[in-house]
Amino acid sequence: MRIGILGGTGPEGKGLAVRWAWAGEEVLIGSRDAGRAQQSAQEVLALCPGGKVRGALNSEVAQQGEIVVVAVPYQGHKETLTALRPALAGKILVDVVAPLAFSRGRAKALPVPEGSVAQQAQAVVPEARVVSAFHTISAHDLLTPPSPIECDVLVCADDAEAKKVVMALAEKIPGVRAVDANGLECSRYVEELVALLLNINRVYRGSRSMVRIVGLAGASSARP
Repeated sequence: MRIGILGGTGPEGKGLAVRWAWAGEEVLIGSRDAGRAQQSAQEVLALCPGGKVRGALNSEVAQQGEIVVVAVPYQGHKETLTALRPALAGKILVDVVAPLAFSRGRAKALPVPEGSVAQQAQAVVPEARVVSAFHTISAHDLLTPPSPIECDVLVCADDAEAKKVVMALAEKIPGVRAVDANGLECSRYVEELVALLLNINRVYRGSRSMVRIVGLAGASSARP
């Protein structure tokens, strides 16, 4: 499976690239700057010798990725997807973006006109199969393979098959359990949770808080 990551030079995008490269997936790291993308690819390969990773412009990544992850800053989210809409049509588009602003070191969740960033993505690229995931997993931990990450990844989507694919992709990361968190309309709650986790980390300095859901009856993961 070829996974493209738009904005893959940031900590979250690069961390996901590391983990999927470890799992044997082919990964394309995208950026508006080809040089930055290639440098990030080399950094990932330093952590995953022999991995199938390369850097390219976002436009090439959107075109060639079988699954495309958007990990750009919220401020550039709509513009990026609008420009790439033709290349993303029909593909699974995994949105990991949280709408955040910072003041005096504190994180605040911003309102999104469409309801959530994932719903914004679906509105901008209606032909894509949008899935919201990976918001609450620590970028720092992603960048320390092959150590397991004991957390849940909350996955929201209206397309059941696309959701199943992304849940399986999440569970390629050792220690991670994917949890079905309902439709895209629920993504706003997960996105806003990022601000809470960052503020908890600020209180408990040095922490990398994540999420684990307990009490799931009969439950679940994407594993058989």
